[in-house]
Parts: sequence; structure tokens; C-alpha cells
Amino acid sequence: MPELPEVETVRRGLAPVLEGKRIARVSQRRANLRYPFPANFAERLTGRRILSLTRRAKYILMHIEGGEVLIVHLGMSGRFTIHVPLKAPKKPGVFHYDVPEGAPAAGEGKHDHMIFDMEGGTRIVYCDHRRFGFMDLVGEGLLEDNKHLAKLGPEPLGNEFSAATLAENFKGRKTPVKSALLDQATVAGLGNIYVCEALFRSGISPERAAADISRERLERLTRVIRDVLSEAIEAGGSTLRDYAQADGELGYFQHRFQVYDREGEVCSKPKCGGRVKRIAQSGRSTFYCPKCQRA
Repeated sequence: MPELPEVETVRRGLAPVLEGKRIARVSQRRANLRYPFPANFAERLTGRRILSLTRRAKYILMHIEGGEVLIVHLGMSGRFTIHVPLKAPKKPGVFHYDVPEGAPAAGEGKHDHMIFDMEGGTRIVYCDHRRFGFMDLVGEGLLEDNKHLAKLGPEPLGNEFSAATLAENFKGRKTPVKSALLDQATVAGLGNIYVCEALFRSGISPERAAADISRERLERLTRVIRDVLSEAIEAGGSTLRDYAQADGELGYFQHRFQVYDREGEVCSKPKCGGRVKRIAQSGRSTFYCPKCQRA
């Protein structure tokens, strides 16, 4: 599942070719992805200009003239491909889906479910072979109350995210801190990879109860979460299979992993000497060093 840095990379890749541009035509190839498309979806978008692209947690928000917002969630295998006339296609986010040589023309693939033809000839193709992604179209004024967004916690890169907000959200919770951080109502957009990395760099055990973490350590944890996410965005996200950023380059943050997916390896912290262990928490693999992540 793409996490916040990968979704932000996709948003940044799409923004230059979508913002300020009018949608000339929308081709909808099926009635649903994970959920049914909104009623009259293609008709409501055709002829409208995309004013801006923003992100909330793991959702891309396309603000459309006329007061509506297109909410996009990539799920596990959703991806966009940008086809600019006379230029090679760009793929701002390719998640778990190989594109073989001799692939069909733009928009003609078996899993190309939504095609946006923009003024000027650029074609944006949304492909999702597992169909775990979805798109929704809601009024701008109803965005905060939308069922997908209403219960989300603060953005970890925003001003509302702090040790104080974590302390409040962790109050009385005996849930392991790893699971608490994956709860999107606690912090929006955090996923398994970056929580593992942040807890390791903070020296906090993923098994420690969220309510038992001191304010001092929460101060450090919030700083480290910001740093890890910022580093990952700068690196273009993490390429675990075939993810690529907007210019076709791979994300490189996986080369900076200090603990994730390093089971059995010697801890990367100087003078520690421990070995990375993997355990299962909330159905996900947690990687940590039991020697230096005790607190």
C-alpha cells in the first residue's frame, strides 16, 4: 500500500499537467472500482477545469471549478500514467503492476479503467488491476464531513501535529505504540514502513503501550516522524517493487532504511550490536532492534 510519501510524490507528478487545465473528455470503462463511481461521474467532470491538487493523508484531492472535489485513493495497485503528445509516458506512481514490453496503447489496457483527456492533448490514464482504489466526487463544503476524511487525525507534516496532540491521542491507550501510530485517527497518512523507521530512530519499542511513553520521548518521536517523511518525499518515496516517481526515476528511500525489511541483520546504530527482529502486529510485519529499542 503506498504511504504518505509515495502519494505525495504522485500528487507532485500530476500537478504540473493537471492544475489549471480543462478536462476535455472522461472515458469511464466500468461502473465501479472498490466502490461504485458517483452518479453521472464522467458528465460532472467533462468541461471542468482542475484548479489545484492537494493531499489529505493517503488521498489525492483534485479541486474542480464549480465547487466539487475529486477524491482519489490508489489502494494497492492504482497508478496514473501521463501521456503527453510526442513525449514518452510518465508514471507518477507505479505500485505492484508491471507494464510489459509491447503494452497496449494509452488507455487501451485491460485494467485501464478511467481516462482523462485534457485540453492540449495530454491523456491521463488510471489503471488498477486489483481495483482496491476508488474515486469519489463531493462538494467542497462537504469535504471535511466526507466519510473517507472525517475521522482522520492531524497531518504529520502540518502545524497541528505535535507531542501535545500525540499525548492527548495516546492518553489511556494500552495499545502498542506501533499500532496506535497506524491508526489514521491518531495521525493521518502514516504507514507501516515509516512507523517502523521512526520508532527505530527514536529508540522506542514498538511493543510499548502508547500511554506509557514520556512527553520527552514524544517530543523526539514527532520530530523524527517529520524528518523521516521529509527524507522519503525528497527521495521520491520507497521502491519495493516497481514504484516510480513522475519523471520515471525510481524512489530511493529504501536505500536509507535503517530497520525496515532488515530482519536478522546487525543493528545499524553504532555500538549497539543487536540484530533486527521481525514480529507481527495488527496483521503487519514490524521490524525493530530489541536491544536498543527498549524504552
